[in-house]
Amino acid sequence: MAELIKDWRNDIYAVFKDLDITMVSHVPDAGHTPLINLCEKDNEIDVVTLTTEQDGVGLSCGAYAGGRKSALLMQSSGVGNCINALALPNICRIPFLTLVSMRGEWGEFVPWQVPMGLGTPKVLEAMDIKVFRADYVEEVGPTVDAAAKFAFNTNRSAAVLLSQKMIGAKQFKNG
Repeated sequence: MAELIKDWRNDIYAVFKDLDITMVSHVPDAGHTPLINLCEKDNEIDVVTLTTEQDGVGLSCGAYAGGRKSALLMQSSGVGNCINALALPNICRIPFLTLVSMRGEWGEFVPWQVPMGLGTPKVLEAMDIKVFRADYVEEVGPTVDAAAKFAFNTNRSAAVLLSQKMIGAKQFKNG
């Protein structure tokens, strides 16, 4: 098993292991990097780096067709990139789990992150995705566990929004 770093993402990794999630896809994101690193060190989890989030929706559906559980990691801005693709797990009743690192919230310095940050919950709900949210570190494990069980037990879609307050606001680095 991969050596765990001292980080709340360990709770997510523990849920992945407990529920036998064996495929994780992502578009690179600083908020998810510690979790991605944990998954990459685990020989039982295939990690797929994507160029666009919508490909992760299809990959998750394909993984389910092949008898595997998966999770898609993305940033709130990526939700806008995969709106149409989110119909696939909904219509086909394929369990779909995504973890969304939020932007455009707490301490955001990039104005173009705000509209999708505000719209993410509404967009997901409009696509019939059950939205869960973790604002504090102690909520992460139980929230991801509840969302994953909801998705895999009901053949529905679930998203966990990981608050920017918890992740930390990105800072502009001069030079």
